Amino acid sequence: MGIALEVGGTVEDAYELRQWLRGDPELRPAVVPLVPASPAPGSMGAFGAVIELLLQPGGLTVTLAAGVVAWLQTRHGSQSVTITKPDGTQVVVTSQGVRGLTPERSGELALEVARALDEPTRQTSDPENP
Repeated sequence: MGIALEVGGTVEDAYELRQWLRGDPELRPAVVPLVPASPAPGSMGAFGAVIELLLQPGGLTVTLAAGVVAWLQTRHGSQSVTITKPDGTQVVVTSQGVRGLTPERSGELALEVARALDEPTRQTSDPENP
């Protein structure tokens, strides 16, 4: 399963997160080379970069989520990481949302993010059961 992480900030921030994730021996083999982010339509160009990871379904998502939460806790100012699943589902984690969390709550948040990444695509074609 290919997971893409886009860091709201500079290319340097994306490189720092990539290095942070590569520091984990379990994640290191899953992290692929950094690629520039595609510019939004009508924008002057890319402001960040996309970190791509190749994970087995159900594998290492907790480790990835914990790494993202821990990295954001080290950041000053406001930053976000958007995690995108192959089906387009996105999970956004912000530094403001994790700053000051207890270690226990940080772990719980990492589990919540991992569950969101492991959930199958929701079907919304039934208006009675969105």
